[in-house]
Amino acid sequence: MNEPLIIRSYALKVPKELGEKAIRLSVRMGLFHKGLKVKSDNGDLFVPLNRKPQSSHIEDFKETLQQFDVVTQDFTVRADRPRTALEIAGDKMPAYLLASFPRSIDFIGNIAIVEIPQELEKHKRVIGEAILEAHKQVRTVLAKSSPIRGVRRLREYEVIAGLPETETVHKEHGCIYHLDVCKVYFSPRLSHEHHRVASLVEENETVIDMFAGVGPFSILIAKTKKDVKVYAVDVNPDAVRYLKKNILVNRVLDKVVPILGDARKVIHQKLQGTANRVIMNLPEKAREYIDAACEALKPEGGIIHYYGFAEGLKPLEAAKDELTEVFAKQNRRINKFLFARTVREIAPFKWQVAVDISVS
Repeated sequence: MNEPLIIRSYALKVPKELGEKAIRLSVRMGLFHKGLKVKSDNGDLFVPLNRKPQSSHIEDFKETLQQFDVVTQDFTVRADRPRTALEIAGDKMPAYLLASFPRSIDFIGNIAIVEIPQELEKHKRVIGEAILEAHKQVRTVLAKSSPIRGVRRLREYEVIAGLPETETVHKEHGCIYHLDVCKVYFSPRLSHEHHRVASLVEENETVIDMFAGVGPFSILIAKTKKDVKVYAVDVNPDAVRYLKKNILVNRVLDKVVPILGDARKVIHQKLQGTANRVIMNLPEKAREYIDAACEALKPEGGIIHYYGFAEGLKPLEAAKDELTEVFAKQNRRINKFLFARTVREIAPFKWQVAVDISVS
């Protein structure tokens, strides 16, 4: 077996706790040596540099790092490995812009979705091509070009690399979902929630998924339970069309009932008092539908999985207070908040939250 190749290079020496900050700084300056491995020794980290820092670099080091030294050090040469999108884009973009490179990429099937910062707008094609090269399974890269709008939760996208296609097949927890990201709402960031809620459902339950989309909650529940009935409701005809297809391909035709329509009307007309459990994954509007969720539960009550938005330094407490206030106007009573967590931060001090509520 060949011995690893060692070469001597300039290095930025910092305490380990400053390592991440030092690496990001050297990348932003275009000084980071991508071909060498970062080295640690006795509480210090040595960041390999591709050239001797100039006086302007030293000033930036002083401004950003509390402790540092520029030294020479022996480094191990990296073996061949896949390059990241950031590294690929770094060959074609000004170094000072790399700090703004999108770190978060949503992968839905063979589609990658990114949010392009305004300062990188002129370089969006480079970013798209870099993502294509770094992630071989990706065929299309989309940039978000509008916020999520309306009860159907749709947004506009721009193709910045790859094929001009927005329909794909996504796999999650052993389930298959056909969908078009421009026609239906689907978030891979909710994968944990899909699994968590499905794991809580018990045999012989009836579940109403009020805003089912293409079925990530409903179908996973049906796939993992032998004896359940899930009513999957959505107001978006495209979502229900894909939902029906996904019910077939996942072989849960006998357990999931797809229904096109507004959840409030559907529950009032067909599903009053039928559910042991209700899923309310529509953060923008869920509060307005709590009366319908209460109507859906069986007379003895049940569980509501509520997804909404909350603001402030204590978003979970704010969400519970709001729900307590809303439920006080219903013919139902909150027995207990079973679970609460922040799903993701959508703006400064504004969070998407998940709250499980026991209701009687």
